[in-house]
Amino acid sequence: MRAPLLTVLLALNACSSPLRRLPELPPPVETAYVLGPGDVLQIGVYDQPDLTGTYRVSDTGVVAMPLLGVVPAQGLTLPQLQRELLQRLEAKVVRSPDVTLQVTEYRPFFILGEVKNPGSYAYVPDMTVLTAVALAGGFTFRASQTEVSITRRTAGLAHEARAPRAAHVLPGDTIYVFERHF
Repeated sequence: MRAPLLTVLLALNACSSPLRRLPELPPPVETAYVLGPGDVLQIGVYDQPDLTGTYRVSDTGVVAMPLLGVVPAQGLTLPQLQRELLQRLEAKVVRSPDVTLQVTEYRPFFILGEVKNPGSYAYVPDMTVLTAVALAGGFTFRASQTEVSITRRTAGLAHEARAPRAAHVLPGDTIYVFERHF
C-alpha cells in the first residue's frame, strides 16, 4: 500500500513547477530610475551646442562627452549625473552651467520561454509582465500564465524570483515564462 502512494507522491513532486522553489519577487520600492549600460540620454547644456546632444551609456557604464571626456553614469540617478556634469563643467571653464537630462531610450528587457517571440525588447515605463508578454507575441499554448520568473540585477548581483502577471518589469530584467504542467 505504501509503495503506490510513494510513487504517486514522487510523480506529483516531479511535475511541480520550478517556480515553486523560487522566492516571491519583493514589492516594488519607489526609487528614482538608476542608469545602466544601454540607456540613451538627451543631455542639454544651455548655450553650449557642442555639448548638447544624445549620448548612450556604454557597456562599461560611462558617457563620453566632448570637453568632459568619460563621465561615469552607471548606478547614478538623473539628478546625481546632473550634479556630476555641473561640477565637471564648472571645473572646465563653463560659468554657471545649466544642464538638463532625460532618458530617451531605456535599456532593453529580455523575455524567454513559452512566448511566441522570445528576445530583447525596448522597455516602456510602468511595464508589467503581461505587457512584456504582449510585446513578445503572447503566451504559447503550453505556457503557464499565472506566474513567471524574473531575474533582476541589484547591487551587481543577479536575483531570480517568482512574479505574478501584474508585477512591474524594470529595464535589464530577464523574464522566463515556464511551461505549464497539464
